[in-house]
Amino acid sequence: MTIPTWITLSRLLGLPFLLYGLHYPTTSSRWVCLVIFLIAASTDWLDGYLARKLNQVTDLGKFLDPLVDKLLILGPLLALIELGQVPAWGVFLILARELAIAGWRVNQTKISGANIWGKFKTVSQILAIALLIAPLPTNWQLYSVIAFWISVAFTLISGIIYVLPPNPSNNEFSQ
Repeated sequence: MTIPTWITLSRLLGLPFLLYGLHYPTTSSRWVCLVIFLIAASTDWLDGYLARKLNQVTDLGKFLDPLVDKLLILGPLLALIELGQVPAWGVFLILARELAIAGWRVNQTKISGANIWGKFKTVSQILAIALLIAPLPTNWQLYSVIAFWISVAFTLISGIIYVLPPNPSNNEFSQ
């Protein structure tokens, strides 16, 4: 296994601690969970960068990276449902999009990479989860929920855009 693949798998190591800390949340455990989550989320950029830089892009890495990303996002969201911070139906929309795109990719001969909407989705999900995990004052809770719904919107928009056929009029080669 390559270094980038090991880094991808390392994201999973923090997940049990994150889920345990959110199962019995205290102010200090929430801060610890926030740090774990942000470190794990930052490795998503690192493994991709190293895979390209070291010329170690592998089929295993292409398979594991999005799978581990989804576990890192959905795990805390499920814990936040249990805490009553986010509604299950909002998390279901995220889960449904992720499953639909994964199923759609199986039938594609060529997999396209993340577009700008996919990047907005990822950043908005990380930001929303970070705000929801952090033990912020009560007056910040509304902003955390708004961030969650923005991430749901970006998740759905990016899914729709991902499966839509490209517009030939936007193709630079058709001029």
